[in-house]
Amino acid sequence: MSVPHHAAPPGRRALADFRADRRLLVLVAMAVAIGIAGTVAAWGLLALIALVTNLAWFGRLDAGIASLAQAKPSLWMVCLPPLGGLVIGLMARFGSEKIRGHGIPEAIEAILIGGSRMSPKVAVLKPISSAISIGTGGPFGAEGPIIMTGGALGSLFAQFFHMSAAERKTLLVAGASAGMTAIFGTPVAAVLLAVELLLFEWRPRSFIPVAAAAVTATALRPALFGAGPLFPVAVDPALPWWGLVACIGVGIAAGLLSGVLTTLLYACEDAFERLPIHWMWWPALGGLAVGLGGLIEPRALGVGYDVIADLLGGHLALKAVLLILAVKAAIWLVALSSGTSGGVLAPLLILGGAMGWLVGTLMPGAPGFWALLGMAAMLGGTMRAPLTGALFAVELTGDLHALPGLLAASAAAYAVTVLLLKRSILTEKIARRGQHVTREYGIDPHEFTRVKDVMVRAVDTLPADMAVPAAVAAMATGRHRIYPVVDRAGRPVGLVSRADALLWTTEGGHADERLDERVSDAALALVHPDDVTAHAIDLMLATGQGRLPVVDPASGALVGLLTRKDLLQVRAAFGRAEAERQAYFARGAKAVRSA
Repeated sequence: MSVPHHAAPPGRRALADFRADRRLLVLVAMAVAIGIAGTVAAWGLLALIALVTNLAWFGRLDAGIASLAQAKPSLWMVCLPPLGGLVIGLMARFGSEKIRGHGIPEAIEAILIGGSRMSPKVAVLKPISSAISIGTGGPFGAEGPIIMTGGALGSLFAQFFHMSAAERKTLLVAGASAGMTAIFGTPVAAVLLAVELLLFEWRPRSFIPVAAAAVTATALRPALFGAGPLFPVAVDPALPWWGLVACIGVGIAAGLLSGVLTTLLYACEDAFERLPIHWMWWPALGGLAVGLGGLIEPRALGVGYDVIADLLGGHLALKAVLLILAVKAAIWLVALSSGTSGGVLAPLLILGGAMGWLVGTLMPGAPGFWALLGMAAMLGGTMRAPLTGALFAVELTGDLHALPGLLAASAAAYAVTVLLLKRSILTEKIARRGQHVTREYGIDPHEFTRVKDVMVRAVDTLPADMAVPAAVAAMATGRHRIYPVVDRAGRPVGLVSRADALLWTTEGGHADERLDERVSDAALALVHPDDVTAHAIDLMLATGQGRLPVVDPASGALVGLLTRKDLLQVRAAFGRAEAERQAYFARGAKAVRSA
C-alpha cells in the first residue's frame, strides 16, 4: 500500500524523566475526597465488626471493641461461626460473588482485567459480609475488606467522571490505601503496599494521588480512631554482633512457614472444590471448623488485635503461644479456603508473631522483638512485599530502632518465598482463574533505546519522478517488499510495496504516471534518529504503518528505515543482557548464556 508524506509526525513528545501534566492536580484533589470517604468507611467497618461481635457473643448492643478471649466455650461457640458462614454464602450467591475471599486478589483482578471498575454492590456487601464473618468468630482481619471497600469507593467515584482506566486505577488504589491507613495508622506502609501490590507501576500520576489519600486518612484518623500507633511498644534489640544473622534466620523460618501455609491454603481450596455441594454452603462448613477451633483456644477467633499486642508486649505463656499458632493457622486456612469474607494481614501478623516469639525464647532480648520480626517477615514473604513488611512493623509500633533487623528478616523471607513458590498467596488465586500476573517491574528498554541504534541505514529507495511501470519492474526484481519513495532532495514522500505494484499491474492505465502521483494523498508517519523506539511503536500502532522512514530533523532527508523486526531486536538485546554472563577480569573469559 502506498503511504505519502505527512508534514508533522503525530504524537511526538519531549523526552523527560517523568510524564506528568496538570491532570495530576485534578487526580490529587479527587484523591483527597476519596481519602475522606475511605477513612469514614474504615471507621464504619470497624464499628460494624464490633457491633456484630458484641451482639452475637455477648448479647449487647455496643460498638466498642471486644475480645473473644472473654467468650466461654459452649455449644453456641460451635454453632455461631457456621451461621455467619451461611449468611455470607447466601449474600455471595444472591448478591455478588466478588465478596468472597480476602479482597486483595479481587482488587488486583479489577485493576488488571476489569478496567478498574467495581460495582456498587461490592462497596455495600463487602463490608457487611466481612463484619458478619469476623463478628461471628472468623479468624480474619479488617484490612482486606477495607482495601476492597475503599477501592470500590474510589472506583465508583471515578466512574462519575470522564477518566481513563489508568486514572480509575489510581483512584481505586487511593481509596484502598486510605482505608488501610485509617485502620492501622500506617500511611507509608499503605503507600508501599500500593506500589508493591496494586499499582503495577511507579509514576507520579499514580504515586502522588495515592500518597495524598493516605496523608488525608492520617490527618482524619485521630478524630475517629485516636492518635498514636496501633500497638505502641518500644523494642530495644540490643543485639550482639551476630544479631542480624539471627534476624535473617527468623526471616528464613517465616519464609518457610509462609510457603507451607500458602500450599496448605490452596490444598484446602481444592478439597472444597471436590465437595458435591454448591459453593454457597462452603463458608458454613468453614465456620464449623472455626467454632471447633474456638473450643480449643477462643483467642484464635476474631481479628485478634489483642493477641498481637500481647505477643509484642511479652504477656503470653509458652503454651498459649503454641495453641494460638496451631489453632489460628488451622481455622484460618479452612475458613479462608471456604470462600468466606475476611482479610489476611492480621492473621499473618499473629502467625508470624507467634513463630517469632517462639524463636525469641532462645534468643537474647525480649521475645516481643523477635515476635515483631516474625510479623514483618511473614507479611513481607507471604505477600511478596518486603518493604511494606518492614515499614508496616515500624509504623505499627512507632519504634524505628528495630528497622535494620526488620528489613533483614523481611528480605530473607521474601527471598525464600520467591525461590520456593511460583506465585504468592494473592496471585495464585488470580492464576487459578486463568490470568497471569507478573510482579517484576523494570524500565521498558524501548523507553531509552534510540531509533538510530537499531534502524537500517543503507536503504534502497525509489525516486518520486520514476515512472510507475519502471517502478513495478524494479520492485519485481528487488530484494525488499516495501520501498521508500524520495524526492530530489532525498526527502521521503511515501512508501510503496509489491502489493501496490501488483495492483497497478492488474488495474492497468498507469503507464504515464509517476510514483509521486500515486503516493500524494495520505499521511506518512516519520521518526527522527534521536527519537526513542517507544515513540516509534506508538506511531506504528496509531497508523498501522509497519515501516517508518527515519529522517534528519533539520533537512527532512531520509537517513534510515525502522521496521518491526528492528524493534524486536531491542527486546532480544535486553534478553541477552539478562542471560549472558561475562567475567571481564578472568583470563580468557567468555560470555556464557544461561540455560
